[in-house]
Amino acid sequence: MDRWGIIYSPKSGVRHTHRRWEEIRRCLNEKAVDYDFVQSEGSGSERRLAGMLAQNGYTTIVLVGGDMSLYHAVNGIAEAAPALLRTVRIGVIPNGHVNGFASFWGLQEDNPRQAVEALLRGRVRKVDLGVLEEGGREHYFLNCVNIGLVANIADIKHKTFRFWGLSGLSYLSSMVWLLFQRMETKMSLTVNHDRIEEKLMTVCIGNCQGYGQTPNAVPYNGMLDVSVISCPPVSQLFVGMSLLQSRRFLAFRNVRPYRTGQSVKIDDVGNSKISVDGFVMADFQTPMSVSVRKEQVSFIIPA
Repeated sequence: MDRWGIIYSPKSGVRHTHRRWEEIRRCLNEKAVDYDFVQSEGSGSERRLAGMLAQNGYTTIVLVGGDMSLYHAVNGIAEAAPALLRTVRIGVIPNGHVNGFASFWGLQEDNPRQAVEALLRGRVRKVDLGVLEEGGREHYFLNCVNIGLVANIADIKHKTFRFWGLSGLSYLSSMVWLLFQRMETKMSLTVNHDRIEEKLMTVCIGNCQGYGQTPNAVPYNGMLDVSVISCPPVSQLFVGMSLLQSRRFLAFRNVRPYRTGQSVKIDDVGNSKISVDGFVMADFQTPMSVSVRKEQVSFIIPA
């Protein structure tokens, strides 16, 4: 089918989300786009909707959402029809709290017209697919896996959002709550031939830029970038945050960067949380591994 299947994921904690969709809808109608529209019904429903669209013959599926929406959509297509994951064209109109994968391609949340025009041009790039394997299950991702502090922040933010209902308040309260959390956890993992068994603050395994933690990662070289980060003194914590914002994070002395084409083996993460493209896993089993499969997803990018 030439019609697009569009999945709209309203941004949580934002009032008047219908105004955002109306803006995007006007862009689509001005360009005479032929599409069918479904709206997600809460976190994770994109997985079911993307699988449904793929099984019903839609060859272009567009997510109006963020990294987590893309995560659910990719996994939904893989679960419903694995063979279609390579052939269905996936596009995104950024509309999430975190749009790391979209921003890598230069797509901006405040410019939906730019995204619609890129989708219409239809330039497709085969991108790599990250794979987290644990307990006999596979979880697919486009951006990154986080273990430790960053995943803990995401988990706290989700919990406080359910209480406050507003993203700003949930972010602020999660920062306060974080002050009472342990900053480092004993972890055990293997990257290339290096065995790492020590207390770490966070580990980022990036197929893409990993929200600045793996700034040199690109999703088309068949490699994973890994940043292993130990806990700095409090005086250096703000230095690390500044380098993260300026995309010079690898210059931080508490970061050990790796690049690998092999699986990253993870034997123990202590009591740390794990997030995959912002989605915090409720349960998981160790040992686990993270690998990459080259050129598995047809992603629509700007010219």
